[in-house]
This record gives sequence, structure tokens and C-alpha cells, in this order.
Amino acid sequence: MTDTVYALSTAPGQAGIAVIRVTGPQAGPVLASLAGSLPPPRLATLARLTHLGDPLDHALVLWFPGPKSFTGEDLAEFHLHGGRSVVVGVMAALAAQGLRPAEAGEFTKRAFLSGRLDLTEVEALADLVAAETSSQRRQALRQEGGALVRLCEQWRERLVRALALAEAAIDFPEEELPDHLDSDVKSIVMGIIEDLAQHLEDNRRGERLRAGLTLVILGAPNVGKSSLLNWLAKRDVAIVSEEAGTTRDVIEVHLDLAGYPLTVIDTAGLREAQGTIEAEGVRRALARAEQADLKLVMFDALAWPTQDIGSAWLIDRDSLVVVSRIDLCPEKPIHGAIALSVKTGQGTAQLLEGLEAEIRKRLVGSDQSMITRPRHRAALEECRSHLGQSLLAPSPDLAAEELRQAARALGRISGRVEVEELLDVIFREFCIGK
Repeated sequence: MTDTVYALSTAPGQAGIAVIRVTGPQAGPVLASLAGSLPPPRLATLARLTHLGDPLDHALVLWFPGPKSFTGEDLAEFHLHGGRSVVVGVMAALAAQGLRPAEAGEFTKRAFLSGRLDLTEVEALADLVAAETSSQRRQALRQEGGALVRLCEQWRERLVRALALAEAAIDFPEEELPDHLDSDVKSIVMGIIEDLAQHLEDNRRGERLRAGLTLVILGAPNVGKSSLLNWLAKRDVAIVSEEAGTTRDVIEVHLDLAGYPLTVIDTAGLREAQGTIEAEGVRRALARAEQADLKLVMFDALAWPTQDIGSAWLIDRDSLVVVSRIDLCPEKPIHGAIALSVKTGQGTAQLLEGLEAEIRKRLVGSDQSMITRPRHRAALEECRSHLGQSLLAPSPDLAAEELRQAARALGRISGRVEVEELLDVIFREFCIGK
């Protein structure tokens, strides 16, 4: 990289502190120009920032000479007072000295290109920035620590050994090589295939944890779906009314339940639609039910045990059945469902326990999952396919080529092979200044 870039690394808007980062060959001279001198490396130093005699701020400045910096280049940080005028003034001074604003994810991209991060660490950093729950944070930190890369390197080392044995038999057929080379290669390959299967057949827990599970609340009009959504969200998200058909569209709320990410979706009441708008609402409700990880199907306690057909057919193994408004008939026995009253709180603890149990059933072990993104899974699936093809190859040459392709597939996970086509997709997820 020959140019020097800058960006605001904290959230925009008024705050106590704002951090501006500068990276590139001119980071040191620009820092010295604004602060009066270059501070000692990696030591926060109080400095009076000025530009062309105009005072900008009293700020902490830090200097990270490359290659021992986040980007691997010379890097400077300005920890400013968070007023808008201060930030604008410092950024204008940086631009006046020939620096350009960084693109989204450019700091992290430079770290990758300089070898400071591999692709899985880049992705883990993006996940850590986006983490909303403790389980997502733990998964991102585990990935950032290199868990998947270490595993892939172990597989890669075994693959390289198998490939070396295979190519030895091809290149030196006249030498007195051991008779068991072919069986050794197949043994190594079959061992890696078994290991890959253990990680690939994980019910996609890592990807599901990263994206979060979805819970759709379904039921006839006026069974309390919107009231339950408001109770779960602990705020008025949906309009609650005695008038049937009040909810016409899908309403989503993102929650942290027991440390796991959950998107709760309120839907239109399921009934014979009264008009085209309500019909569209019912269609969207059924569409979201089909895609959901979990369904919470609600029935009215006044009608129980009679179930409306429009809701009853949605009950399956991914459903929790709730009988709502139990406060209107508190003596009625409820069997095979959770008796609930949002108004009195009856059954709410049981509902939360049921939801937590269903979430844990689907995500337990996610913190240990190595596969957190579809591209990881695709690369490992491709690797497994090439390994399987190597066992069926009609000639040693073709078997060796399949092993080489398998190794390349593993290498794409960490970025050890050509990954130009991946970079734009990966770094696009970052905000400016990261």
C-alpha cells in the first residue's frame, strides 16, 4: 500500500471520546505535524493538536510503527474529545495533508494483505463487532483465536504427507519403495474424511448461532400474539386491540434469550381474510412459519380444548403450544400445552423455560463449533468430495490431482491460496474505520 488513509473508528455523533485512525507510510509525519513531535511507540501521550496554527484539541495520541501494528503498516491513533467540531476539524487537517478517507473494511483488509490476519480471523473480527449475545461473542473469540485454522492446518499436514507418498510412487516407480505406500495414502485420506464428517454433520450450529434463531408467533386473531410479543420485548412493539385483524404485517424483534440470539416475529391472525391486505398478511405469516426455526402456536383458553384448524395444522416438532388468556378461565385444566396469561404473569416462567430448552437443543455446542460461515462449509465439503474422488481415481496421477485439489480447498478457508474473488465479499461487511 502506497497511500495513507484515515477513518473515524468510533460511532459517529456526539460522545465523550472519538478515535480517528491513520495507517500508511505518511502516518508518522502527519502525526508529528499535528502533535508537534512523534510520541514514543505504543505509549499513550497527551498532545496539543494544531494545524497551520489553528488549535484542534488536547488529545491522547498513539504511534504504532509497522510491522508491529494492526495493519502491519505505520499506524497512528488520535483519541479526541467527541464533539462534532473536533472530529471534523482533525479529519479536515488530515485531508489537507493529502490523506484520503478509508473505504469500508480497509484497515482490516490491509491487515490481511500484510499477513497480520488470515481470512478466518478477519471474519471473526467482523462477527465480534456484530455480536449481540454472549454466545455469539464466545464463538467469535474462539474463531479469532484460530480454532478453525489450526484444525485445517492439521488436516493439511496430513494431506501433504499423503500427497508426498502418492507422488513418490508416481515419480520414482523404479526405486525400491515400500509396498504399503498406496494403503498408507488411503488410510490417511479415510481418516481425514471421517474427521471432516464429524464437523460437517453438526446441524449447522455455528452458522445458526451467528445468524440467530427465528421464532414465529402464530394463531387466530385476538389470542394475544401481539401482547406476548410486547411482553417478550419488554416494550410496546405491536399495537394491541380487541379489534380482530389489527396486525396486518410481520413485526420482528431481536432478543437475547439465555445468551442466545433470537428473532421473535409477530404475524397476522390466521383466519378467512377480510380483504386483500389481510390476505397478504396471512400469506406472509404462513411463509414465515415455513422458514422459522421455532413456532409458538397460540390458542384461546375460552375455546380450549377446541383448536382452530387454521393454527392446529402448523403444530409439529418445532412448535410450542400455548393456551393464552388463561386469566379469563383460571380453573380450566390445560393439558399438553403451556397455560399463559400475559396480564397476570401465569405461565410466563414456564414459557421462557420451554423456549430456552428448545434454543439450547438447537444450539448446544455452538461455542465449540468450528464452522461459522457457509463458505467454510462449502470449502470443507469440496475437500471431502476431492478426497472421496481420490479413493476412486483410476490412476495414481488422477488420485494425486484430487489430493492437490483437496488441499487447495482447505487453503481457501485461511486464505493460503488465491482468494481475490473472496475479498470484496468479506471486507464489505466491515464499517468504516475497521
